[in-house]
Amino acid sequence: MPEQQKRGAFIVFEGLDRSGKSTQAAMLVDRLKQERADVKLIKFPDRTTPVGKMIDSYLRSQSELDDRAIHLLFSANRWELASHSSCGHDHRCDRYAFSGIAFSFCKPSNLSYEWCRAPDIGLPAPDLTLFLDVGPDTVKSRGGFGEERYETEEVQQKVKDVFERIGEEMGMGLLTEGGWVVVEGDFEKEKVAEVIWDWVKPLSGGVSRPLRTLWDEKENKERNDQLYI
Repeated sequence: MPEQQKRGAFIVFEGLDRSGKSTQAAMLVDRLKQERADVKLIKFPDRTTPVGKMIDSYLRSQSELDDRAIHLLFSANRWELASHSSCGHDHRCDRYAFSGIAFSFCKPSNLSYEWCRAPDIGLPAPDLTLFLDVGPDTVKSRGGFGEERYETEEVQQKVKDVFERIGEEMGMGLLTEGGWVVVEGDFEKEKVAEVIWDWVKPLSGGVSRPLRTLWDEKENKERNDQLYI
């Protein structure tokens, strides 16, 4: 029988603001590009798209939007680029739908957890989600903290609590829906990068299973049933 064709892995970095997500995502992409060229880094929000430019203005406090409107814009920004994660490239993503839920759920407008999650149902599910867990002192000590709307200690702590809820729901390990793994990020960036590589290495050669979708229970059940027939 011919060997099953593999696709590129879809890996997401999540965490609080200034937790090192962008640095670690870039370091991982550079490492992988030494072996092959088809590795892409996606950052959310992608501030270069029409929707992304509206988000950028909001985050810099240059405009005001209703909490529901900005949440839907963040989701629309992810859907703009959703097709990228279904092609043959390896994708490394700096923030994803989990951030959208965590930040919107913490706002004073009291949006429900289910409402915050709903617009992203059906998005491609990561093969691995690396949550960089850092302490508040580490976050505050990093350059640039406080420049954007959500970068306050109170907001960041609330967001961290929601991330913990999401992680518990997603389940731990590579075989779960979002492959949620917690990585301690308070150490030197090189040490953190090596821990990340230990998790990424099993996926570096590609992934055989079909790309799953987030929170789409019916579709995921059908795919899982097919895998075990």
